[in-house]
Formats: sequence, structure tokens, C-alpha cells
Amino acid sequence: MLTESLVVPRLFPAHPRLLREVFMPTVIVQVNDLMQTNYNYERIEPVGKNYHPDFRPELKPEEMLALGVFGGKYMTDCKDEFPDEWFKNAKLCSERHDPDLNFFGVNASQPLSVWQKKGWIYEEDPRGWFQWYCRYYMGRRCRDDERQIKRWIGMRRHITQIKRNCFEADLNCRRKQRQALLHWAYDSRKY
Repeated sequence: MLTESLVVPRLFPAHPRLLREVFMPTVIVQVNDLMQTNYNYERIEPVGKNYHPDFRPELKPEEMLALGVFGGKYMTDCKDEFPDEWFKNAKLCSERHDPDLNFFGVNASQPLSVWQKKGWIYEEDPRGWFQWYCRYYMGRRCRDDERQIKRWIGMRRHITQIKRNCFEADLNCRRKQRQALLHWAYDSRKY
């Protein structure tokens, strides 16, 4: 269940047009799904804008879901938190992780338990990196941003390996690596 409320700064006196141009209202999101209950966060940036200068994802969350990522299992119980458009063409499977739903048809994921054991999960994003990215895309900023962006940058090594070892546009070469890059918002179809 998603609950949103607007928090608008109180400023006196101010012209309404000036307020709209200078201040974007903060949106408070309350999350209640299978992995989080009564979690609240603020969306303080416009959707899809004002990213850290080093963070330039090639795919939006909606595009990733439509291509097929995480075996379709990732976002099946938290649709209320994100725009309906994201799910119109999403390849999802609520019963299980189904690698056939992935764009490259291979499993390129580790179980969540592995991520938890290695300490890669930030407590506010119990589903991991993609949940962080979806919330970042929607305008949330948090203390985990820098770490997640560094992890995203670290995935570039896979692009280098694909470029060194595959003929251009050979999507059958290094399919698991290509799928993993899709999971991290890199469009590996173009390498």
C-alpha cells in the first residue's frame, strides 16, 4: 500500500509562481509490502532528474522491467510504490525466479541471501540495488547513494570484457555478463 503526502515549505510572503519555480514540493512515500512495513521516505528531486554527475544509467527502471531482469520476480509485490506505466510491459513472475523472462534468457542473479551475507544490502532497501535505483529515479536521496553509485560504476569492467571478447552486436557472446549489466541499468545490447 502506498501513501503519499505533500510537504510544502511555508514561506511568507511569496508569489505563487516563484514558489513553483524555486521549490519542488517534497513527496512523502509510505511503503507497506512483503519486505517493508511502515517505511517512509521523501522524494525531494524531480522524477528522473538531478542525478549525481557520475551516475548516468542507460536504462530507466521501466525499460529494465520491460526487457526482463531478475527473472521477473523482483517487483511483484511492490507495484503500489511505483508508477503503473512501469508494469504495463514488465516481464514478471510472482511465483518464482524465471530466467526465461530475462532478456538474455539466462540466470545472472545471486540469491538475496548471498547479498545479505556479504553486507551489500542497505537496511532501507531490503531488495538491493534495483530497489535503491527505482527510489533514486523517483527522487529519493539517501545516505547510501554514494556507495550504490560506486557499485554501479564498478560494473563497467563487464562492458570492457564484452568489448574485448565479443564481435560487435553479437548478443550471444557473454550472455550472462550482458544480463548482469541489464540488471545494473547498462544497455548491454549495444556493446
